[in-house]
Amino acid sequence: MKISEVRALSEEDMKKQLADSEKELLDLQFKLATKQLVNHRQLPEARRKIARIKTVLREKELGIR
Repeated sequence: MKISEVRALSEEDMKKQLADSEKELLDLQFKLATKQLVNHRQLPEARRKIARIKTVLREKELGIR
């Protein structure tokens, strides 16, 4: 998900996406620990997605954009 796509979402949608992404990251970490994860690139992608959402939420909170 690109930053422009995140900015187009409403605040409620962003919070829902954030919760879903955090759950996805937790699942990926469990799969990694149990050696069931095939594509290791999913972990940093999930972290970046969470960071993007949190950044846009903070921007809206501060009134930057």
